[in-house]
Formats: sequence, structure tokens, C-alpha cells
Amino acid sequence: MRSVIVVGGGISGLAAAWQLRGQADVTVLESAPRVGGKLRTGTIAGIAVDEGAESLMALRPEAVELAAAVGLGDALCDPAQAPTTVWTHGALRPLPAGHVMGVPTDPGALAASGLLSPEGVARAAAEETLPAEPLTEDVSVAQYLAARFGREVVDRMVEPLLGGVYAGRADRLSLRAAMPRVAALAEQGEALVPALRRMRAAGAPRSAPVAVQGVAGGTGRFPAAVAAACGARILTGTTARSLALTPAGRWRVQAVTDDGPLTMEADGIVLALPAFAAAELLRPHSPLAEAELSAIPHASTAVVTMAFSRAQAHFLPQGNGFLVPPVDGHTLKAASFLSNKWAWLARAAPDVFVLRASIGRIGEEGLLDRPDRVLVRRAIAELHRAVGPMGEPVATRVTRWDRGLPQYGVGHRERVARIREAAGKLPALALCGAAYEGVGVAACVATGRQAARDLLTAAA
Repeated sequence: MRSVIVVGGGISGLAAAWQLRGQADVTVLESAPRVGGKLRTGTIAGIAVDEGAESLMALRPEAVELAAAVGLGDALCDPAQAPTTVWTHGALRPLPAGHVMGVPTDPGALAASGLLSPEGVARAAAEETLPAEPLTEDVSVAQYLAARFGREVVDRMVEPLLGGVYAGRADRLSLRAAMPRVAALAEQGEALVPALRRMRAAGAPRSAPVAVQGVAGGTGRFPAAVAAACGARILTGTTARSLALTPAGRWRVQAVTDDGPLTMEADGIVLALPAFAAAELLRPHSPLAEAELSAIPHASTAVVTMAFSRAQAHFLPQGNGFLVPPVDGHTLKAASFLSNKWAWLARAAPDVFVLRASIGRIGEEGLLDRPDRVLVRRAIAELHRAVGPMGEPVATRVTRWDRGLPQYGVGHRERVARIREAAGKLPALALCGAAYEGVGVAACVATGRQAARDLLTAAA
């Protein structure tokens, strides 16, 4: 395989280009004026801040290993240690020790957290005594966990975490796709609490690693570094409009640029695009893949970043931020206190306190139709209610991510298998991105590198 075109310059496509370095001539086509997708660093009050993902999963190695390989090893940094808190029942309450994605394993710690009513705590504690049958088909997170632990656990513990990751709803998200470790235990047909305890005990390292790491200066440095190190030709402002197979079995890409149309050919192609965009390009070649990709829903979100003067603020919050359960009816789904969480940012701007609030879950598109000023005022009002009267910010910035997060609905893994089977019938074509095996940065890096390996294997 002498040449490959990667369509999409987010971290998935760039990871594919990195994997192909030295083995093929690679061109990356990116419709935006810069690479990186949802890894983007902007500025507020002259300070660098992340507008999309602010950290890399460290419990799985793909993202942090690639960051180190492209020269960012010294920039990787741990967040400040702080409990994960939930704003509910009028206060910030920490998730209890021992929970697994919001699933409680210690009734005593759960009772002390104040997250649930006494009845909710008792219902959750009864999970160990309930009969369990092996789970034989995919169900929603809410359907399974509410039956095992009661609705309060789902509403006030699991749902806020899922909202932070997927901007999704527990009654729509697939247990197998969104919570695979829990699903694997459910398929064994035993009570979850003792199984989760054993899993934690067996997998606990002597020195537990941090769950995530950041990049000093912002995660936007990560895709830029991969782009610079992969050796690929990077064409920004270039949108692929159609694909065609030539009589010689090569892929021809018709694209548009600011300077007019562009036609390119290559031996192989990687589609590192959102599901709906990949569907458009595959429609003439695989109606089945197009239909399945088009059926994946997406949530839109917005990030409201605010800078406060430390000298003028009435109050500055402690901790790293909080999550919000939708059952409480608030606009916010999460807040991150960046100046507390990341030491590099506090050092860069010692006189300013920066935080960001996240808004938008699946089904809340109407809320995001509001003007920026409305989202800012709502965010400030709810922050004051959650943490105290901080006063007014000296600068604000609203970043919107339209259809930014794919939703892993019930049957998602089976859908992905059908997509990959259909796309696999096309020669020298691979798919990668957040729509398939995980929405996090590490999962996206993994799919990009695997797509490149698949192309090289097929050509061998």
C-alpha cells in the first residue's frame, strides 16, 4: 500500500496517520481550518483553556503513550486530587468510595454520602440478596441497574457520570457499550456488588494510577504534535464530497477547498469522521453501512468558560468541580474548576480563576438554540446556587459542539459489527472515530491506529 488518504483530521485520523508513518504516503484531509476535532485549546482573558476534552484517559494507555511518543511526555500532568462530587439535594456530595461508574459497592459509604434517601440506601444494599440470571441480550443501563439497585442509584449516581461522558441518558444508553465491565459481570449471572468487590480487589495495583492526565498548555497541543510528527501531508480547509473506486481499484476522492475543487487518488482510505459524515460518503458504495451509520444519534453540547478575578470574586470554590443529575432539573450537566484542577493553569494565571460549565444532553437541543448570553446567565446563576456567590466573571466564552457526541444506544455493539462487516466488503477502506468503540480520547486513538493496521494487513 503505497498511498493512503485519511479523511478527517481529528485525533482518530491523526493516530491513523501516525501508525502509517514510514509505510505509506499519507494525506490527511480536514474540513476545519485546523486539525484536532474536539481537542481544541482557545483563550479567555489571555489564558489558554481547553474548549473540548480537557484530559486523556490514563487507565488505558493509548492516548498517553502516543502523547509521549510525539514529544509531550514532559507536558503530561496529573489533576489535583479531589473526590468526584454531585450537586443534588441542594449540596455538593461526593460519590461514595468503592463505586464503579456510579454503581455502589459499600453500603456504609453510600449512606454517609447523603446522595440517596434512607429508602434508596436500603434498596441499593439489598442488591447482594437478589437472584440474578445471566444477561443474554443488551438492555439499557437504567433497565438493568434500576432493577438491581433501585431508581435512586441510577438517577443520582450513574446518570450524572454517563451525562459527563456521553451527554446521554441512562434509559437510552446500552449497558454493553457504555458500561462493558458491568455488562460482563451481568452476563455471568451473579449479584453485582460482590462481583465488583472481587474485581476491584483483584485489579487494584499497589500504587493506583490516576484516572486521567492533562497536557500542560491544553490538550489542543496533542493533535498538533501528532500532526507534526506523523510525516503526513495535512490539508486543512479541505472537505471530501465523494468517493469513487477507479477501474484500477484505487480510491478517488473529490474534495472542495477555498481555492476550488480538488481530486486525489490513493491505494487505501481511512474514514475518520462522525458517523453521519461517513454515512454520506459510503452511500453509493454500501447502503447497509450508510443506513446503520445514519441510525446512530448524536448529542449536541455547549461549554461555557468563565474567568473570575481572584481579587474581586466574592467566593472561590474548592475541589475540581461537580456533576449534575438531570432528575434535579438544572441546566448544567457538569462544571470543572480548571484553576483548581490543573496546576499548570494556576501557575500561568495566578490572579484569575477559570472554570467551565457544560450544558446539553441528548434531547435538549432546544436549550442550545438559546443565544450565548442566555447560556452564560443560566450557568452563572446555577453556579452561584451550587457553590456560593462568586460574583460576576471578567470574561466568558461559549463553545458549541453540534452533534459532537455519538450515542451508544441499546444494540450499539451489534450495530458496529454490522457496519464493520459491510464496510469490510469494500477494498482497502477502514473506519475509525468516536462512533464505534468509545468516545474518549484513548479509545479514538486506539481505533485510528487499528484502522491503519487493518489497511496494512489487508495489503500484505
